[in-house]
Amino acid sequence: MPMMFGYSDDWWVLLLLPAVLWVPFGPFLMLALGSSCAGKPGRGRRWASVLIPLVPVVTALVPMVFPLEKWERPVMMDGSLGPPEHLYDFLGFFAVYVGGITFGPWLLGYAVTHLARFVRARIRARRGGPAEPPEAAPAAPEASAP
Repeated sequence: MPMMFGYSDDWWVLLLLPAVLWVPFGPFLMLALGSSCAGKPGRGRRWASVLIPLVPVVTALVPMVFPLEKWERPVMMDGSLGPPEHLYDFLGFFAVYVGGITFGPWLLGYAVTHLARFVRARIRARRGGPAEPPEAAPAAPEASAP
């Protein structure tokens, strides 16, 4: 069996590559997706905002959840069941990876784009112009002379 990183069974680390690349590049991508969703709303953009981060988030989530033995509830001194030892690690991962790296930048891009559009509309209304900019009309095709 070919060896990588000095051990023959370390090939599974490559499966985490999307999760590793998501940390530096994911926030910028989610910022752009949030801005895109706010600028031109539609189902396609919303689905893209959900499906694009799904692969790196799930690949990072799998090592956090498995093995399932980590989720057994320990018996406390008084005989009651305590929280799983792995629970706080999982909640921290969920807060940072899903909330901070994925959802936070999307929400920031969405909110800033909505705020910018709102401010522009207010400025146009004060100046007496239309609240929304007129859509550019398609240029009429020129009639060619025979």
